[in-house]
Amino acid sequence: MSLSAHSVRKRFLTSDGAVDALDDVSIHVAEGECVAVVGESGSGKTTLLRCFNRLVEPDAGTVVVDGTDVQDVDPVALRRRVGYVPQEGGLLPHWTVRRNVELVPKLTDAPDAPTLAADALALVGFGDGTFDGRYPRQLSGGQRQRVALARALAAHPTLLLLDEPFGALDAITRADLQEMFAGVRRRRPMTSVLVTHDLFEARRLADRIAVMRAGRIEQVGSPGEVIDAPATEYVARLVEKSGAARRVAP
Repeated sequence: MSLSAHSVRKRFLTSDGAVDALDDVSIHVAEGECVAVVGESGSGKTTLLRCFNRLVEPDAGTVVVDGTDVQDVDPVALRRRVGYVPQEGGLLPHWTVRRNVELVPKLTDAPDAPTLAADALALVGFGDGTFDGRYPRQLSGGQRQRVALARALAAHPTLLLLDEPFGALDAITRADLQEMFAGVRRRRPMTSVLVTHDLFEARRLADRIAVMRAGRIEQVGSPGEVIDAPATEYVARLVEKSGAARRVAP
């Protein structure tokens, strides 16, 4: 599944006036590719991501998923086809781990929902059943994010959207989950969009990086192109602040 945005615009009204969250944004993500969308808070990263599963409706422009304009697709049906990991995981607090992960397969009437859930939990390192009966409040932050990823993967989506899934974790846990995500992509190739403020994380996990600033895309390119040859002064400052050019991704 590929996806693209063409001249997408989105304006929000706030107490301080109108804010252009997306200002003529165009981007294409090829089938099987992972693109990291990087930028500071308020740059439009999450707004762009949510346009792909219609959690945000653009004011103008076109969003296409698997060759179809998302406006021609029922939003609920679309979201059940697309894996989505929000910032805080979004697990249902009164459901067990196993029930959370079975959610989408059951909503889509998959006959083998328990097997799909078990396979997804194994992918994220929870294959022995230890966590099946626990509730989100009984998990650490890193464990909750593993479960959130398993839930997104359970129905075998061909498109995965991740909104800063590792952003609130300590450095060691974050590195472990980055390694886990890279392993998941090797075992289940899929088209992915990863929102992150961490340029080093983007370099480690993505095939290409899109740098956003104030609702616009400043540069799109391979990690080497963006980090070693910044196209604008802003991208150069972002690379310098992140230290990504001085750190070697494994």
